[in-house]
Amino acid sequence: MQPVRKVVFPVAGMGTRFLPATKANPKEMLPVVDKPLIQYAAEEAVSAGAEVLVFITGRHKRSIPDHFDKAYELEMELEAKGKQALLEEVRNVLPAGVDCVYMRQPQALGLGHAVLCARPVVGNEPFGVILADDLIRTQGQQVLGQMLDVYREHHSSVLGVERVPEDQTHNYGIVDSETIGDRLSRIRNIVEKPPTGEAPSNLAVVGRYVLTPRIFDLLATTGRGAGGEIQLTDAIAKLLAEEQVLAWEFEGKRFDCGNKLGYLQATVEYALAHPELAEPFARYLAELESNGIGAAG
Repeated sequence: MQPVRKVVFPVAGMGTRFLPATKANPKEMLPVVDKPLIQYAAEEAVSAGAEVLVFITGRHKRSIPDHFDKAYELEMELEAKGKQALLEEVRNVLPAGVDCVYMRQPQALGLGHAVLCARPVVGNEPFGVILADDLIRTQGQQVLGQMLDVYREHHSSVLGVERVPEDQTHNYGIVDSETIGDRLSRIRNIVEKPPTGEAPSNLAVVGRYVLTPRIFDLLATTGRGAGGEIQLTDAIAKLLAEEQVLAWEFEGKRFDCGNKLGYLQATVEYALAHPELAEPFARYLAELESNGIGAAG
């Protein structure tokens, strides 16, 4: 069984829901406290053993490779000023032994097309996919690592899923599956953004995937689906006819940072868990509440 060494990050989206903040700055570079979303995603991949990070980028995404590049001048300045802790933070943005590859998605043709763009780098290997918009906070092992444990045991593709309210199923790819273990099920069918009331379950696919390389052949022959885009979900539906695909109901709390409310919620909860900010920030929130300052304040 081949190990999963490469993780793909589709980051070519325009981030229109955060305009004007994303007019010149990628949404993946929006910070949650003191790290951009893409760094949280990269750290999750590295913690799961990834050796190659494959970024599928678009125009105006130069700040992403800049972020993971070595910043000699900054490091020299921090070292000269004796700011050792900050120096280590900067140096560890990309740990030693991990490589970054950047590929351009020439047209915004959807998530499936973005994943297909990674084929020249991934080749005939299993691989992971992380959508940085879906920031997932865990108490222990991060989600991709959880899923790789499942992959190593069952030797098949794994999708990260969570239960969503039934009135939200039309926003997701939804799976129909049969339970085969704790938090684990075998997928029978998958539907992208089913009409309200027609979803086969409330188990929604979120931004974590472990996929076998067969998905590339299927993506290459998948036409445009929901939203006029090439949907990864449609290719996975084809894969089900050939291979077992599993759904892992991950342990962790997901924040949908693709929308403003989810992003703000993530910022608050990550701040409340931050070793330097937790206590003063909690006091600040308590003061706001005691002073009656809120949405109507």
